[in-house]
Amino acid sequence: MSGRKALVMGAGGLGAACAKGLAQAGASVTVADVDAARLKELQADPHLGGAGIGVIRADLAGAAACEAAVTSAAAELGGLDVLVHAVGVNDRRPVVDTPDEVWDRIVTLNLSTAFWAGRAAGRLMREAGRGSMVFFSSVSSQLAHPHHGPYAASKGGLDQLVKVMAREWAADRVTVNAVAPGYTETELTRDYLARPGMREEMTRLVPAGRLGTPEDVVGAVLFLLSRRACFITGQVLYVDGGRTLV
Repeated sequence: MSGRKALVMGAGGLGAACAKGLAQAGASVTVADVDAARLKELQADPHLGGAGIGVIRADLAGAAACEAAVTSAAAELGGLDVLVHAVGVNDRRPVVDTPDEVWDRIVTLNLSTAFWAGRAAGRLMREAGRGSMVFFSSVSSQLAHPHHGPYAASKGGLDQLVKVMAREWAADRVTVNAVAPGYTETELTRDYLARPGMREEMTRLVPAGRLGTPEDVVGAVLFLLSRRACFITGQVLYVDGGRTLV
């Protein structure tokens, strides 16, 4: 990834892991997130080994903010070769108990921000004649988990959005793919896994016999962003320990 200019949207568990992986692989990295403390913690991470990471504090839950983050990152980096979209949220409850504001929030953060960021980055990458994007999907886009209505719908929509963007931009040498983690230990799942018996129940569903970690996902992301994957586009790569096999 040496010399590549990358924007990571989202500084949570998966976003932070990808930002560090990109920086360690030689990319110049800027990270956008609404949480200033999270951005500061990422910049101070000792595992970066001196590799600097730029930050943009922004509430990405709007088209203008996403466009501005992409534009600012490209100006700061001197171009944009890579986009990683790691913005997401879940709220586990039955469909009949899901209020409109929860639906709107999940769809906005998980799907609309991907559209806004992808559109803005796509314009720049098409003009440059190169670029790679990875969006975070989920096994929930394929499996009918109860209490995941808005989340599953947003991830299913994301899979299709990735395919359409890939189709439209392939001739411009812009690749667009998704990585779909299985049950992974992140900030998004911490409280859920802390419920009595939940960790054991979820682990039993994974053929690999364990839950994933953010670090498990980084290799797949780096591969899809690398020049070795320049002929792969419109794909959803499951990193799930075999969860979608059963």
